[in-house]
Amino acid sequence: MFRILTALALRRPVMVIVFWVAVVAVGFGVGGGVFMKLTAQVATVPGSETERALQVRDDAAGPRPAQLTVVATGGVALADVRGVPGVVDVGEPLPSDDGQAVLLQVTVSDDASAEAVATKLRAVDPARVTVTGGPLTDSEFAVQAQSDVQRAELFTLPAVLILLVIVFGGLLAGAMPLLVAVAGIGGTFGLLYALSFGTDISVYAIQVATMLSVGLAVDYGLLLISRFRTSLAENAGDVPAALATAVDKAGRTIAVTGLTVAASLLGLAVFPDAFLRSMGLAGTGVVLVNMFAVLTLLPAVLKLTGRRIRPAPVRTGDGVFGRLAVAVQRRPVLTTVLTAAGLLALAVPALHLRLGNSDARALPSSTQTRQQHDQLAAHYPAFVGPDDILAVVRSPADAAATQQFADRVRGVPGVTAVRVEPVSAAVSVVRATPAHRPETAQGRATVIAVRDVAAPFEVLVTGDAARLVDYRSMLARYGPIAALIVVAATIVLLAAFTRSLLLPLKAVLTSVLSIGAALGVVTLVFQDRGDLGMIDLTVPVLVAAIAFGLSVDYEVFLLARIREHRLTGADSRRSVAVGLQQTGRIVTSAALLLVVVFAGFLLGGFAPIREIGLGLVVAIVLDATVVRMLLVPATMTLLGRAAWWPGRVPPAPAPAAPPLVSVTR
Repeated sequence: MFRILTALALRRPVMVIVFWVAVVAVGFGVGGGVFMKLTAQVATVPGSETERALQVRDDAAGPRPAQLTVVATGGVALADVRGVPGVVDVGEPLPSDDGQAVLLQVTVSDDASAEAVATKLRAVDPARVTVTGGPLTDSEFAVQAQSDVQRAELFTLPAVLILLVIVFGGLLAGAMPLLVAVAGIGGTFGLLYALSFGTDISVYAIQVATMLSVGLAVDYGLLLISRFRTSLAENAGDVPAALATAVDKAGRTIAVTGLTVAASLLGLAVFPDAFLRSMGLAGTGVVLVNMFAVLTLLPAVLKLTGRRIRPAPVRTGDGVFGRLAVAVQRRPVLTTVLTAAGLLALAVPALHLRLGNSDARALPSSTQTRQQHDQLAAHYPAFVGPDDILAVVRSPADAAATQQFADRVRGVPGVTAVRVEPVSAAVSVVRATPAHRPETAQGRATVIAVRDVAAPFEVLVTGDAARLVDYRSMLARYGPIAALIVVAATIVLLAAFTRSLLLPLKAVLTSVLSIGAALGVVTLVFQDRGDLGMIDLTVPVLVAAIAFGLSVDYEVFLLARIREHRLTGADSRRSVAVGLQQTGRIVTSAALLLVVVFAGFLLGGFAPIREIGLGLVVAIVLDATVVRMLLVPATMTLLGRAAWWPGRVPPAPAPAAPPLVSVTR
């Protein structure tokens, strides 16, 4: 199908460009409406016990006003808070034991008035009065995540453009991948807007999709433009011939890798969590849109402007990457063992990875939520312990059966205190204070034990610890299904592309090694040596899905050139060396550009965004260097002709192969 698309672009370039201009206009215009339909909910499992418990409680309680927490330090005296418009109730002030702070619980009429009340209270002394809770905290988490990604975009786009100009040696060629990125983002906005009528779209999905669009546009654009410049040199500057060759050779590679990356991200759509599902849909959409843009828009633009792009200089002789491949082929067993052992060593910390819900500690110190957390830790240490486990029971608070159930909960190991709160005439909440944090094994065991307490009425357990238990259970249930979909799709697509069964299996295994190493580094940096003691529960799944797709991306780039030379009759060793030489610079350049794109995530202050950024940066660096330059040539050398089984390949020629000839910049 890609040949039909590219043929249309070459025959009717102006029509194709007009079409994409319309796509971008509609995407940023009509599709921009998706921003009004986004959800900030993360890590929820529809239908889980946690969600059902909250539903029963909220139905029994009716509409609940927002609860705000106010902390004033340094002897600041708050005026009559009850007189602030929007405030409906104020709890008794609670002074700290050291006499340096006062804590106040304030009830406001609704979420809409929460911000106005908070602004009024903070104005008393912005440096010493913090107001958080309810909609304020939810908004701060969402705004911080969005601002981090927006800051990353401001950093990465100029940096990527400069690097592209350097790589291609000209502004026109360098700007083309970013042109594709804009088209991809516009098309994705339109696609997500359409999807928003049938499913929730996470606010974070938009931001990640934008960054992914830039990364993939650079990847695919780099491959096609590099092949075009190479073909220009081979065809003595004949633009139509060079473009036809580039589209034929690189187009198939882009189509295969695009479908493979889309499949790896589509695996996220099987999860019931709206956050992961929308990430999968957004990622799949941006991959497919970028793929079609590269296969249509880019050839159309090259057809009109190709004469202004300089051919790649021709260099003969063995290049750096070719010599590296030859060196690896002399010691394939040693190289395989050492590289695999190194990746496994990096992956070891991931074996004790602890998943948890991000709390105030994940935010930067500039936010109200983090500032108040630090104030509570200093003046009210008992208030920053693990959140309560809430058992929602269909029984009155003063009933004997409810009190008996509370007594049994009080005897659960890991529970330090229990109190019963009425919700309605028929529903109450048994609130249990745990001794251990939710992300620990003891914290999870406490939740499970509370859920196992017998009762003569319906009991539904919720709270942060219960939410984490339900989410981990969801990952354990749907994770293997998602992995099976991704692996099966990858093997089928790569088998069709290479006519081999062993090469797709090898690609999956080497990708898993680099992903494991990346997660190990993230665990070491943020969990073992950071102050959080855990990794956000959504990070490993996202990093694995995106990194796997990009890993296979580079694998296809390399295998395409190796197979191309193998089909000419070159022996396996020579094909690997030539393929690595001719793709080494492309893969290295693409990896460098992607590292710049995702390194922008590290500039943010929100821990989950930084965790995703570090994971992707490490995965890309390892895959483009250790895996692609060392492990792949070594394993393909060990496999020899068997690597291409059961497909047929021409027999190797009898005479010695000529010196490497590479066309690179």
